[in-house]
Parts: sequence; structure tokens; C-alpha cells
Amino acid sequence: MWRRVVRCLQTNPVGQMRMSQSTFAGKVAVVTASTDGIGLAAAQALGQRGAHVVVSSRKQANVDKAVALLQNQNIRVTGTTCNVGKEEDREKLVQLTLDQCGGIDILVSNAAVNPFFGNTMDSTEEIWNKILSVNVTAAFLMAKLVVPHMEKRGGGNIVFVSSIGGYQPMQGLGPYCVSKSALLGLTKVLAPELAPSNIRVNGVAPGVIRTRFSSALWENEDFMDEFSKQLSIKRAGETEEIGSVISFLCSEEASYITGETIVASGGFSSRL
Repeated sequence: MWRRVVRCLQTNPVGQMRMSQSTFAGKVAVVTASTDGIGLAAAQALGQRGAHVVVSSRKQANVDKAVALLQNQNIRVTGTTCNVGKEEDREKLVQLTLDQCGGIDILVSNAAVNPFFGNTMDSTEEIWNKILSVNVTAAFLMAKLVVPHMEKRGGGNIVFVSSIGGYQPMQGLGPYCVSKSALLGLTKVLAPELAPSNIRVNGVAPGVIRTRFSSALWENEDFMDEFSKQLSIKRAGETEEIGSVISFLCSEEASYITGETIVASGGFSSRL
């Protein structure tokens, strides 16, 4: 038996398994909050490797801009408005994808809000509920909507975008960090439940990435000077670096990975 395995590896070395423009040929990828930042980078990474990507955000102007950008990169793309915190919008996003693309193979759950900065005990019930509703509940409900359609296709991939804050809370971002810790748990819980359906569930936990969403952090020189002391790679990350991780997790190169969250934080501590 092992001789056959060795011969197979000699013929098709693992190292030669590279993602290409056809890696996701025939696949359909839904990426929420994907007209900017990490979501857009994920759509680009998947689309450049052959997926038909469905992008969305709350504003039509942002959707139109992202669709034009991706089309100029020869990426097959469909776009629509979607506020993932609203049931009717989630259902509209899924139905549009089915109508225009014929199915769903990949879900990248990227949508998140953070309307609060300060001591956690100063947050109100309204703020707390909003953050958990969008960042956690909507992520779960989106997964619940797409899973039956992945099963019809014989399997699929779900990637939740968490944060290094889910491991090491950042001062002033308590409720947000709690929501991102919950996504680590959701990934662990869903992976074994969905494995029999050939659906892998993983996550990515970015560090401080140069996005508009996190600009208050990386544009603050004092913060970055202090924060960089805790990093092995002494800089903020780029969105493309997270998009590549997401693309990897959705590929066959990651076929034996499920229930895991890859930390892409430049070496920042990630132990719970």
C-alpha cells in the first residue's frame, strides 16, 4: 500500500498542486460585505481563480463600483445590495445567486459592524445587540441559508472572517472582540456537523489590516508604534494577504482542513 502512495506522490508531488486561474472553475462564491476591504480582496482572490463571485453591501453605489472593478479584471461577478442584519435581504441575496448562477459552493461571511469604542461596561443593550446580531447571528443565519444549496452541489466551503481581537481583546473594542470570539466557536461547532455533507467550515482571524474599517487603528502612529512591538512582521497587513488565505481555505489544497481558524496577524499572539 505504502509503495503505491509513494509512487503516487512521485508522480503528482503535493508541492506541484498550485492554485491557478481554473482552481474554482464552475464554482459560485457568495461574499458578504464585499465592495471594499477584506471582502473585496476575497472576491478578487476567488474570482481570479475562476469563481463566479456574488458581491454585496448596503449601498447600491458601492455595489456598482465593485462590480465595475471586478469586471475590468475579467472576473465573473454579480452584485446586489444586502444588509445581512435583515432577513429579507439575506434571502434576496441567496435567491439572486441561485437565479443568476445556478447554485452556491462557497460562502465567505465577512459582514461586521462596530458602532462602539470605549469600556465594555459602558456599552448599552442596544449596541451590544446590534454587534452580536450582525457579527454573529447573521453569519450563522447566512450559513443556514446556503447549506441546503451546497448539499445539492455535493459539498462546499464556509469561511467566517473573525479577528485577532477574538483571541486577544483590544482596548476599547470589547463587544466587537466578544463577537469575533463567538465566530471561533461557531466554526468549531459547525465543522463536525456539516462534514458528513462534504462542507468544510473554517475561519480567518486577521490582525490590523489596512482597510477603511480599521483606519482608526493603523492611521494612528502612536498606536501602531506600540502595537508593532508585539508583532514579528512590523507592519499592518494588506487586504490581499487575507484574501489569499480565504482562497486557500476554499480550495482543494485545504481539503483536509475544517474547524480551524487561520490567524494572519503578522505574528501577534493568538492563544485564547
